[in-house]
Amino acid sequence: MMFDLTTAQLIAGQPRRDGTATFTSVTPRTRVPGTHVFANATQAEIDDAVAQAEAAFEQTRHFPAARLADFLDRVAAEIEALGDDLIALADEETALGSARLTGERGRTTGQLRKFGALLREGSYVEAIIDTALPDRTPAPRPDIRRMLFPLGPVAVFAASNFPFAFSVAGGDTASAFAAGCPVIVKAHPNHPATSELVGHAINRAIAQAGFPPGFFSLLHGDRIDVGQALVRHPGVGAVAFTGSLRGGRALFDAAAQRPTPIPVYAEMGSLNPVIVLPGALAQHGPQIAEGFAASVTLGSGQFCTKPGLLFLIDGPQADDFIATVTAQMASATPGALLNAAIERGLAQTVEHTLAQPDVTLLAGGSVVEGAPFCYAHTVMQTTAAAFRANPDLQHEHFGPATLIVRCQSQADLLGALDALQGNLAAAVHAAPGESDSAAPVLARLREKAGRLIWNGFPTGVEVVHAMQHGGPYPATTTPRTTSVGMTAISRFLRPVAFQDVPDALLPDALKDANPLGIWRKVNERFTRDAVTRV
Repeated sequence: MMFDLTTAQLIAGQPRRDGTATFTSVTPRTRVPGTHVFANATQAEIDDAVAQAEAAFEQTRHFPAARLADFLDRVAAEIEALGDDLIALADEETALGSARLTGERGRTTGQLRKFGALLREGSYVEAIIDTALPDRTPAPRPDIRRMLFPLGPVAVFAASNFPFAFSVAGGDTASAFAAGCPVIVKAHPNHPATSELVGHAINRAIAQAGFPPGFFSLLHGDRIDVGQALVRHPGVGAVAFTGSLRGGRALFDAAAQRPTPIPVYAEMGSLNPVIVLPGALAQHGPQIAEGFAASVTLGSGQFCTKPGLLFLIDGPQADDFIATVTAQMASATPGALLNAAIERGLAQTVEHTLAQPDVTLLAGGSVVEGAPFCYAHTVMQTTAAAFRANPDLQHEHFGPATLIVRCQSQADLLGALDALQGNLAAAVHAAPGESDSAAPVLARLREKAGRLIWNGFPTGVEVVHAMQHGGPYPATTTPRTTSVGMTAISRFLRPVAFQDVPDALLPDALKDANPLGIWRKVNERFTRDAVTRV
């Protein structure tokens, strides 16, 4: 290994190890514990990390956007400088494979640079100016100007299934940094060594940029109380989480019970339903079946956008489609799961689903014995009536498993969709002549999901301005925000309005002359022009 590991907390750039409760990662392919022993963060270490973040925020909340952008570019370059050692270590801890991890690293560094570009463009502050109307009757209107400012220190909880893109320097951290907020990352215990390497890269970028060291800290822990203590700390201003419904809800409840509640932006899993209408089934059934099976099993089904539900209207072509999906799933070799908890959780959830009335197992349904954590590709089916009546059929199966819902008619399908809970994404497959049938389906799904896909599959997201990776509860705690794409920055910004404040005392984004040259909404019109006061 090119870089030495401290196996300590990294608090404001310095290693610290007070705790005695220890843990290691476990290699998924062999079930063998890792050689690097990490300690759970103590309350004193958490207190220190938050205090350092609060001190850093006193400086960084005033940093110009260009300075923050340069820092994000430095972080991306330092991660790339870790080279193949980072990929090898991440593969050892996750078994995700070098090709997948190399691509994910590129996504991670790419989104850091995209946030830098967003900062340089500048309109993310949403500057709005309504100039005074002194002659308005019956009362004059004051000059009011509004823009967004950083919220404060952010606690980021890394995900198990994305050791780069939703981890130490992932989208939550990148968007919080871009907002000017210090970040305290709670590393995922699946990949603590990988997390430390990335943490060192961030600290090198902080030193190069001349940022206060408390702008970033990294805490470790495999116990619930570490995360709970971080969320309850009065110095933390917001929380970002990617993981299970149980974990996200626990953090949300802890934050709500604080004397001063704070926002928790939790992504907590999703079923991502796919609806295949009869015309699409008739024209492209085999191709859709192949794509669906590939989407369910991609990454061993360990994506939050994996399609865990499929809705069909009964008929001979539906029978053929289900047989094709089942055969494709059963014939493919299952891959390694990330850890024992995922394997155990999937086995328990599938067992619970199969115990429900009117649910049939078509393939899989068991742990695959052998060295890796592994579960058989699993296909189950039920009826629309059973789905409507039983909320237990909407538990997420995190792994290579899916449930097919057979509907007797279009009306039966629409009734089943009405019973859907919140999801991150949903997909509709329809033939060119099925617009009349597809319209009410899309209308229902719009109320149930944050992203709608036409003739495609939900697996995968694009890091672009228009991406929406969020949805109604229980997919997330805050359906109006996204955790992927450039608008994710808005989670860590808050609006402040200035009324009749002299130009010299205003932030640059709100000054009359528009010295930043950004797009602003002035008197209900977007413009880069200067403002003339009355």
